[in-house]
Formats: sequence, C-alpha cells, structure tokens
Amino acid sequence: MNKIFTFLIALGTVGGTFAQIPAGYYDGTSGLTGYPLKSKLSEIITNGAQDLGYGRGTGGLWTTFFTSDVDNYYEKNGTVLDMYSENPAGADAYEYKLGQSSAGGNQCGNGKNVENTCYNREHTLPKSFFGGIDATPMANDAHFIIPADYYVNGQRSNYPYGETDSPVWTSTNGSKIGGSSFPDYGGTIFEPIDEFKGDLARMQLYFITRYQSRLPNFSQYYSGMNPIDGTTDRGFKQWYINLMLKWSSQDPVSQKEIDRNNAIYDRQGNRNPFIDHPEWVKLIWKSTLSSTDVALFKKTLSIYPNPVLNGELHLSGYGLDDLSKVQIYSMDGKLVQTVDQNFRNSGKIILKNQTKGLYLLKAGDQTVKFIVQ
Repeated sequence: MNKIFTFLIALGTVGGTFAQIPAGYYDGTSGLTGYPLKSKLSEIITNGAQDLGYGRGTGGLWTTFFTSDVDNYYEKNGTVLDMYSENPAGADAYEYKLGQSSAGGNQCGNGKNVENTCYNREHTLPKSFFGGIDATPMANDAHFIIPADYYVNGQRSNYPYGETDSPVWTSTNGSKIGGSSFPDYGGTIFEPIDEFKGDLARMQLYFITRYQSRLPNFSQYYSGMNPIDGTTDRGFKQWYINLMLKWSSQDPVSQKEIDRNNAIYDRQGNRNPFIDHPEWVKLIWKSTLSSTDVALFKKTLSIYPNPVLNGELHLSGYGLDDLSKVQIYSMDGKLVQTVDQNFRNSGKIILKNQTKGLYLLKAGDQTVKFIVQ
C-alpha cells in the first residue's frame, strides 16, 4: 500500500510528529560542522548505548523488532516490516508474523532457497566488513540491523548497496543485484527499492559515526567490496559517501524511521542522529560528483521538521543548490511569503506567518506541502 506519511510530498496529506528527541540529548553540537560535528555525535550516541545481545530465539534483536519493525504504515496489520519484501504500491507478495514459530511467528535462523520461508536478521552493513558475529557491540546494534526475508538476505550476501542498470536477479519487491552503474565503482551491488534508500543510507552513516574510533581496526576485513575506508573522519570510500548523500536527499526521513528511532532508543539507549537531524548529513560529508552526474539525478526537495513547530523550517534534497527563490502559499492560493536567498549555503527559512494550518511551498516545478502547528 502507498506510504501514508512522508516528508517528501508533491500533492498529498501530511501528518504525524517529528522525532521525540530527549531534551539536551544533542548538547554541544551547536555551531559544529564537518568532522568535528561527526566526532561530537559519535561521543553522544556512544554514551549510554547498551549492547542487548544478538538474541537466541528471544531477546536481543528479536525482541527489539517487536517494536522497531512493525508494519503500521502500509498494510498496517502488525506484521514484520521487511524493507526487502515490502511492496509500497500494492499488496505484498508475502508477509511474516513476529516471533518464534512455537508462538505462531516466522523468525528463523535457517530457511529455504526461495522467498517466503521466514525472516532473519540482516546487517545492512555486512558483518564481514567489521569482523563478523562476534564483533560486538556492532553485530548487535539494532540501528543498522533489520528483519529481512531469509532468501533475499542470502542473495544480498556481502555486496555493498548501490545502483544497477543491468540486474541479474530481482526480488519480488524489486530489490536488485547487478553490476554497479554508480560512478567510481564497478563491482556487484545490491539495490533496494527507492522507498527505503534513505532509510538504509542513514543506517550506514550512523555506523561510521557510532563506531568511528574503531574503523581503523576493521582494516583486516577490507576487500574490494567493503566501502569502509579505514579513516576515522570520512569513514566510507568517497563513491559510497556520494551514494549515501544521494539516497538520503532523495528519500527524506519518514514517520516510519522516526518511530523506529524512538523504539530503539527506548530499548538500546541511543539514537540515530541523522533521523533526528537530517541536515547534519550534508554538514558533515561532501559529494564529489560532477555537475553532470548530479544533473542526472531526479531533483527532490523535502521539508523538516514537518509539522513546523517554532516557525522555522529547513529544506533539503537534490536541486537545493540551484534555488534562489521559493514561494509559500496558503491552501486557498494566497501568496503569504517569498524567500530570496542563496539556498546553497542555508536551507533554513523563518516563516513570517505562523498561523496554524496547511501550506504549499513552491520551488521551481516542485510543490511540497507542510503543516504549521
């Protein structure tokens, strides 16, 4: 079924709340940019983080999935929300119930070589890149580990995420394996569907932020497929950073991600800062893609937070650097504000009219709805 909540909307309904960030959680980040900001975030999200274990039948990640990865957004039927099998545009080919088979669920350690057997635990950054199942707490960190169909998980193997124009295998929901068509990488990749690319990108960026001090220790696991570059600052090879920047801009934070972040915080005690503050992605990392490469990407803009709570909103997404003016309209078509500024340097807009209601922001040929509360 279609996504019922997203921060990127052309002509749709907006609702929900922004991330429930604990007061003072990100103290000390004000004014920071680049790798100093990343280092401060690493300190924040490491302090208080708990290792709940991998789980043996119950506990650990299996228990976390009961609150972090439930389909309350598409079919809305309480089944497992598996990003490798979910079909946002219609009925899923199959669905899984949470829990062990003895309790009527579909979790498993082993399955069959076909889709629709059971779900297991998928490290979105393959565990072989950082030392395997015994490398803790990384191997047990729910912020980048998701429930996934056993067979699709196996097909994904240790391939990095990427994009392909020539898939050699496609799952029932459209996830693909094939040779990379993304600039500066020519190996085999796994490409998830567009609906979840931003989610998965922010998980990858969380990993190199949370574990930045340990990244050099993973050098023994480096291979041509491993995107980790061994540095404590950039964290990933530049081609992968370029990809993560693209995906995080083109698929903005959704209510699903916000709810997942809150659920994991309640269990694990730390947060993914790039869900709470998606603007920090571009404040830390820079893309090296050429203007020709970027011109091929679909221009997408998003607004956050949405709803707007304090009269201040932010724009993000590809195409932002080309903007010099946006206009804000009330739903009855009245122009309420024109903003002329260099959006390359700042996507922040202070609203002159803070009357509660639904508004349209028009930027070139794009229209984004937002709510003022």
